[in-house]
Amino acid sequence: MRAIGYREPQDISAETSLITLDLPEPVATGRDLLVEVKAISVNPVDTKVRRNARPPEGEARILGWDAAGIVKAVGPEVTAFGPGDAVFYAGALNRPGANMEFHLVDERIVGPKPTSLSFAEAAALPLTMITAWEMLFDRLKVRDPVPGAAPALLIVGGAGGVGSAAIQLARQMTDLTVIATASRPETRAWASELGAHHVVDHSRPLAEEVAALGIGASGFVFFTTHTAQHLPEVLKLVAPQGRLGVIDDAPTLDVMPLKNKSLSLHWELMFTRSLHQTADMQAQGDLLAEVARLVDAGALRSTLTESFGRIDIANLKRAHALLESGKARGKIVLEGF
Repeated sequence: MRAIGYREPQDISAETSLITLDLPEPVATGRDLLVEVKAISVNPVDTKVRRNARPPEGEARILGWDAAGIVKAVGPEVTAFGPGDAVFYAGALNRPGANMEFHLVDERIVGPKPTSLSFAEAAALPLTMITAWEMLFDRLKVRDPVPGAAPALLIVGGAGGVGSAAIQLARQMTDLTVIATASRPETRAWASELGAHHVVDHSRPLAEEVAALGIGASGFVFFTTHTAQHLPEVLKLVAPQGRLGVIDDAPTLDVMPLKNKSLSLHWELMFTRSLHQTADMQAQGDLLAEVARLVDAGALRSTLTESFGRIDIANLKRAHALLESGKARGKIVLEGF
């Protein structure tokens, strides 16, 4: 079985930053599905792990935390899926990734692939939709208003993968005014196309940009990137008792200024449920099933923007390099081995 991984952290330009592996085909046990991978998408987590996580001596690590494919076999405890089912999922950070021909994944974090999407279009969705959904509804609880605040959500980094998902979910599932940030013409257009009511420029002072909209102080802010850089401006614009959500990895983050307004800070890592085998782990499978329903109903759309061809080293390196440039828009997908 073909797989693509790495043996030591390196810059993506290094010849051996990614390597081809020949591995035995996995066997499904317990609640695992064995999925024939048809398409994958590439996320910032792939680049972070590749740069920073050293596999055990003599071993390789396989990346890939977004996939769509067909169930080939199931473990004896599986109840929700069977061979032949088309599925999509993001997998688990503490297990081998999906950059391989056949992949094991726990059924509780898997959803039925939207029937209206190709495998490539579906592979663009799981990780970012789970992240955005959990942040909006489980962490920030955006359906619970902040007293006195404008019913508005500011999404910092609206054109990236998670921002693209959050804009859509907030528009379709809440009555909030959605404000996204983007600085380039193509990213501003993308955020508007996905449904943002307003798009402001995060290369300018955000407090002034948002104040100019005339809607008042927002109750919710979702940082998808550059939290430490934008936090001082956000502290000016957010309403007292507002809620801030963070997903990026700032080297340091001074939270003491949040005290004056009694702001709450909420972290989201979509791998928490699978990493810790939480009691509500099935919530991710249920979430993806609802995302599939909304896609097939026309309420949500795939965020695929770049199709880099088949799953091989050259194309994966291109995808990693684009993500690391900070200029990616939407999601990058690869399809077929």
